[in-house]
Amino acid sequence: MNIADRILCLRKKKGVSQEELAYRIGVSRQAVSKWESDQSIPELDKVILMSEYFEVTTDYLLTGKEEVKKGSNDNTLVSKILYLASAAFIGIGLLAAFASWNTQESSDVIWGSIIIQVVGIVGYFIGKFLSKEKPLFVIDILNIAMLLFIPVSLIVTYIFNSVVSPYPIGKNEVLVFLGAYIVLLFISFFILKKYKK
Repeated sequence: MNIADRILCLRKKKGVSQEELAYRIGVSRQAVSKWESDQSIPELDKVILMSEYFEVTTDYLLTGKEEVKKGSNDNTLVSKILYLASAAFIGIGLLAAFASWNTQESSDVIWGSIIIQVVGIVGYFIGKFLSKEKPLFVIDILNIAMLLFIPVSLIVTYIFNSVVSPYPIGKNEVLVFLGAYIVLLFISFFILKKYKK
């Protein structure tokens, strides 16, 4: 495969016409046609522009040699796994707080559950560090929803001077908790939506 074939192949793969490519590179459609029919070769500055537009290396355009990116796919996969694992750990921490509280009713139980959730948070940020792959919006909002539950509940139960617990117990506590929790979820949702754009 020569440079003419590579330009044609990349253009078709991107799904653009000769006119569109010519516009993006700053040449005439006839110039692109001549490149693809091997009647002429693009100048170096046009090769650079095409490599940026097609997201390939200039080396690939000129010689056909592809740059081997070591570990990028592995890191992406690891990041995705860490994002899912973070949601699992945060959820497990929340469930552990509920289950343990029913049997022991001790603040140590709550702290142990929060530590499990912190492990999930650390995994999430390691995933962000390893790859440019962003987590799904659903994972982000789910993590936030689970992370907000215990702190909001602790604050509400403390305000009502009852036993501080990972979930509200009395009728008034439940109503105040639901109001505060839903408001915080909506705020988080809109901030996250704006951040994801």
